[in-house]
Amino acid sequence: MQRYFFSKCANPPWRKRSASADSSVTVRTRKYMTNRLLCRKQMVVDIIHPNRGTVSKTEVREKLSTMYNTTPDVVFCFGFRTQFGGGKTSGFALIYDTLDFAKKFEPKYRLCRNGLGEKGRTGRKQRKERKNRMKKVRGTKKAKVGAASGKKR
Repeated sequence: MQRYFFSKCANPPWRKRSASADSSVTVRTRKYMTNRLLCRKQMVVDIIHPNRGTVSKTEVREKLSTMYNTTPDVVFCFGFRTQFGGGKTSGFALIYDTLDFAKKFEPKYRLCRNGLGEKGRTGRKQRKERKNRMKKVRGTKKAKVGAASGKKR
């Protein structure tokens, strides 16, 4: 009966929490490799964050940039998975030699996530509606219909 009481309790005695939520976060790298063909360093990143939720990618980027003496804009972190029970997260990181190489080799979606790329096209539905409106007219009027559809929304 005592066990049942503790399982319904908001703060059971076996769940120990530190006083501060901002306890130390340790970032370790392993399987480090210098990739000269793509002008980058690549590695597996292990983050140990006891008594705390998942660490943000921006925080990881800043810590890795200080570890490898570079700026955070050339550090790309992705593929993080938190272990069951929390406390440890593993992912992958790429550190490019320069920003130009990062823009050349990194996929567009990862550039957008890091704030370097620009989001491209309009939505699929809008493109289809524009295409169908343009099918209804002939000749030079198509350009007017296409331009007007861009201004509507």
